[in-house]
Amino acid sequence: MSGRRVRVLVAKPGLDSHDRGAKIIAAALRDAGFEVIYTGLRQTPEQIVETVIQEDVDVLCLSILSGAHMTLLPRVMELLRKNGVDDVLVIAGGIIPDEDVPKLKEVGIAEVFGPGTMTEEVIGFIKRNIKRQR
Repeated sequence: MSGRRVRVLVAKPGLDSHDRGAKIIAAALRDAGFEVIYTGLRQTPEQIVETVIQEDVDVLCLSILSGAHMTLLPRVMELLRKNGVDDVLVIAGGIIPDEDVPKLKEVGIAEVFGPGTMTEEVIGFIKRNIKRQR
């Protein structure tokens, strides 16, 4: 165990320009004691995965509202696998139809949180499911 705080990357893939939810979850995670890195808007899957690797994060939170979740999120997961990143917990949040959730979980998204999810639920999920032990 390295003793460092759990590092979380909050990322906004695609052309979505609405980041209120991402900023709320980033602040809640920071308040809960996590070290949080926020990439800002309009990140490509390649940029997100490069940041995951460079920042050595433990958790990747993807926030998406644009409707491109079935293209962008599987691409992020593909790139993580391609780069040998298999010990990062990946979760998603945003406007994602219920019927798409099982498909996203099949590609490796651990959980999908919709509108109205309490931040405590996300924090608890991360604490229970973190893959790396600190």
